[in-house]
Amino acid sequence: MNPANSRTGGITQSQKLMVFVLTMSLYGLATLITELIPKFQVGIVEFSVEYFLFIPLTLAILFDPLSAALGAATGELVFSEIMLGQFGGLGELEKFITVAIGVYLAGRLVKNPANRAAVGAASILGVTVQQLMGTIVDIVKVQASFSEFEAVPGLPESVFVTEGFACLNDVLFSGILFCMLPAVFLVPRLYGKIEPLLGMKPRTPENLPAGGEALSVRNLVLCAAFFAAAIGAECLAESGLSLIDWEAAWAESTGALVTGIVIAAAVAGIVLFWMRRNASLRSAQK
Repeated sequence: MNPANSRTGGITQSQKLMVFVLTMSLYGLATLITELIPKFQVGIVEFSVEYFLFIPLTLAILFDPLSAALGAATGELVFSEIMLGQFGGLGELEKFITVAIGVYLAGRLVKNPANRAAVGAASILGVTVQQLMGTIVDIVKVQASFSEFEAVPGLPESVFVTEGFACLNDVLFSGILFCMLPAVFLVPRLYGKIEPLLGMKPRTPENLPAGGEALSVRNLVLCAAFFAAAIGAECLAESGLSLIDWEAAWAESTGALVTGIVIAAAVAGIVLFWMRRNASLRSAQK
């Protein structure tokens, strides 16, 4: 039997790969675009687009959560870090793991993608989990003296208040405007229309991703273990043990940014073309 055609939870390995690459390229493209969006601040509140997490959230809810989660984390690492000429070694592991966990949990929670309330709740939960994990990591680094506390004018000089406020700010601004609302808009509209491009059946309560139930104790334990690893990796990186840490002379240059956008868009275009081509071939064979 061809391994690419072996099914796990109703989705083949080749379909998982397509979801992974599509998520990686689209989210990588989105993270590069956020680099072009200016930030502005009103008092102690900063308005900035942290990320367009609705892209991997949408794909995780409609397709395979794990493939979309890993694709999102990889896309951010490859396109917004390596393609821009920088890599922080172990320091990159924390963001990789927290993004993957947030997207994965959100993707598994939705049994019926046509249910807007479920999509909205899962989306904001995924964002909140990701931001909260990042906040916990930052607090641990300061409390364990791996990094210095940077006070914010206008806020009490407490790492808990400062990091908590930053987390809340990101959840309420980027989380709602650029994650939850777009996901609530897109998922029901794409549901039942995009899955056939991969030769998949739409998700239903009877046709859930591999693992069956939305969340199991095993899934939660694994997420907790990976989060603990993320904390350890970040602390090691802050202490100077990042292993591989480099920055090119052209890091974050306009040329690198444009090149990354072009490559990400090209990869996404190729994947979408391939999906449509395969769907046409399947239709012709019927």
